Amino acid sequence: MQEPPPEGGGVPVPTQTKLLINGELVDAVGGKTFPVIDPRTELPICEVAEATAADVDIAVAAARRAFDLGPWPKMSGRERGRILFRFADLLEAHAEELAALETLDNGKPLFFSRNADIPLSIDHFRYFVR
Repeated sequence: MQEPPPEGGGVPVPTQTKLLINGELVDAVGGKTFPVIDPRTELPICEVAEATAADVDIAVAAARRAFDLGPWPKMSGRERGRILFRFADLLEAHAEELAALETLDNGKPLFFSRNADIPLSIDHFRYFVR
């Protein structure tokens, strides 16, 4: 039996399909995309950027620069903790949407996304702050 759609209407549609590199949403270096398939219907949901080794190299270099030169390593543990807690709060504020997207992407029953995957992700960030 198929579960009803998330509250507030139909199935969510992913709106961000690019790569997040160096704080910016970018297309893959080669410009390629690939379809994300709804496992329930076997129909395409959307097209997302297809990262290559070149994209990974760019992302890793950007992450290294951000870690070495950005504000994170200069922050106190307390400041970093505040940011991680804020991230957990944002996940919690968008939990229903994230659960619906998780279910859409992998075909898992919405019950498990709502009651396990998303809440455990939130708990993960809060746990490691302590």
